[in-house]
Amino acid sequence: MKKEEFGFKKLKVWQKALEFAKKIILITEALDTKRKHYRLIEQLESSSCSIAQNIAEGKGRYSNKEYIHFLYISRGSLYETITLLNVFCHNNWINKTQLDELENDGIEIARMIKGLINSLYES
Repeated sequence: MKKEEFGFKKLKVWQKALEFAKKIILITEALDTKRKHYRLIEQLESSSCSIAQNIAEGKGRYSNKEYIHFLYISRGSLYETITLLNVFCHNNWINKTQLDELENDGIEIARMIKGLINSLYES
């Protein structure tokens, strides 16, 4: 019997978003700030995970309209994550190289989300 798989797991954008969240969690686990900014760290982890979560949730909806709505939420979570990463960099909690790498990943994910949204509008 063939094992069924969740449709979202086949999406390259979901896979990329999952890897992005993994990178961020690895960075947050290594953070050493003088004043532990737990709320900001938790928010960064949450927003980065929310990108893939909303892609998956949207894929599970019954209409393209709902799917697109969740893709926009996913994009918003991506933008929130990038903003938090900039805050972390400004406070020297992460370095510019880390920020640049994650922003490049973010740009790629944003393009992929936009492409998926556009394809759903066309279908």
